[in-house]
Amino acid sequence: MLLRGGFEMYNERKISSAVINRLPRYYRYLGDLLENDITRISSKELSTKMNITASQIRQDLNNFGGFGQQGYGYNVEYLHSEIKKILGLDRVYNLIVVGGGNIGQALVNYTNFEKRGFVITAVFDVNPRLIGMTIRGVAVYDVDYMKEFVENNKVDVAILTLPRSQANSIANDLVEWGVKGLWNFSHVDLNMQEDVKVENVHLTDSLMTLLYKINEVETEESVNPQTKDDSEE
Repeated sequence: MLLRGGFEMYNERKISSAVINRLPRYYRYLGDLLENDITRISSKELSTKMNITASQIRQDLNNFGGFGQQGYGYNVEYLHSEIKKILGLDRVYNLIVVGGGNIGQALVNYTNFEKRGFVITAVFDVNPRLIGMTIRGVAVYDVDYMKEFVENNKVDVAILTLPRSQANSIANDLVEWGVKGLWNFSHVDLNMQEDVKVENVHLTDSLMTLLYKINEVETEESVNPQTKDDSEE
């Protein structure tokens, strides 16, 4: 049994990826509640806000020991603090961006990273027009300097915004130099060794999912036009 941040986490228990993927949502919604001076909330009230069943919320949180009290619900500040620890947000993480194009620059300019403890310390690129400039105070270096930088500075995560043809090669180099986390926007799924954690992000996949949902609704309305007419009465 491991003790961490005020909750008991059993190392023999495998937390499902679905639960892990919901944790940032809990953290975000609880943060919104705190900003609105809400001090406690029931699983039923939280389920209404998040569109998740109250039962699912209780099951998710019970994976980490549970945090509610019967008849009281959840202490919002305490639960927010504990989920922060579960997510590892109680420390600062150093990030670098590899690829200083549009996506890379947009990520550097996203100020909410710093509010969460994610500090972008450098950007690397091959484009001579970008090398030497700064993006919101973060310097853009020649990619040839990246090995020296990584080996002499703590880098927790490398953000890859590269052409897919370069992603695997750069990822392998970063892992060899000691980087253990890759946030990959390079339109190719990276599969690294087990001790290296990779999050592959495909922006077009999300957009295509949205378009599917739009077309699904339009198809349903064309097949059953009466449904829409009834809803407008």
